[in-house]
Formats: sequence, structure tokens, C-alpha cells
Amino acid sequence: MIRISKVDYTKKEDADALIEMLDHYAQDPMGGGEALPSSTRKTLAAEMAQRPHVWSLLAWDEHGQPVGLVNCVEGFSTFAAKPVCNIHDIAVRSGYRGQGLAQQLLQAVADEAVARGCCKLTLEVLTGNEPAKLAYEKFGFKPYELDKAMGRAEFWQKYL
Repeated sequence: MIRISKVDYTKKEDADALIEMLDHYAQDPMGGGEALPSSTRKTLAAEMAQRPHVWSLLAWDEHGQPVGLVNCVEGFSTFAAKPVCNIHDIAVRSGYRGQGLAQQLLQAVADEAVARGCCKLTLEVLTGNEPAKLAYEKFGFKPYELDKAMGRAEFWQKYL
């Protein structure tokens, strides 16, 4: 039986599970293939706790072990004048993939987003991550475009 709960960043058990799951994801090829830096491991939970528009959910197995994680960041839609929930990270422990856990996590995110008054969910996915894309499509996500003639939106970045 899987239990999903909201992360209390100030609670050691939650903070440790958050770091464990995020590090598991970071070491996966879809997360970049490298462990989290020690500086991130030390400060992440405290930094997240300071930001009211950041929230996370953890999935726990029947033994009390973390097996899934979602980190969300609330943004704002100027077109809708409402909050938007961006799923910044979603990770399922490798031994638990293919069992519907991503769908459970996405539903829990959607429920929380609705409670926060969000008008939509957003996320980014690597083009080669077919299992994740299938899971997102199954939940109802699709690539973003305003006008077919202008094409799909792309996610860009610039490090500062």
C-alpha cells in the first residue's frame, strides 16, 4: 500500500526522504546522471521551507521507505490571472516504476493544485524519456502550443 503525504521541510524524516529521493533521481540518466552536490544536500530542505510557493509530496511504501517524490513550484498565469502549478521534479524509485505510482502522484499534485486555485499544471520532459511522456499523456498532459503555425513551446535555460 502506497501512502502519499505533503512534505514538512522542517521535519527530519521528511527532509531526509526528500534528499534521498531527489538524489536517486539526480543519479538517473533522466536526472542528469550525477549525485546531488553536498551543498545542495545540506541546504535544500531549509531553502524550500522559506518559499511558500514551493511544495513537495512524497510516496511511501508499506515499509515506510520513500519511493516517489514530486517537487512543485507555483507560478502565475497572466492570461488567466490565476496561479499555475509547475511540476519541477517527479521521480519514482526504479523498483516501483510501471505500477501506476506516477499516476497517483500526479493526481495528488492535481488535487493540491486545485485546492490552491491553480488553473493548470505544467512540466518539462526530455524528448527521449518515452516512459515519462507516456505517463504524462495518460494523465492528460500534452505539448504546449498556442497556434499550430507557431509550433510547440520549448523549454530554454541560461545559468546565472
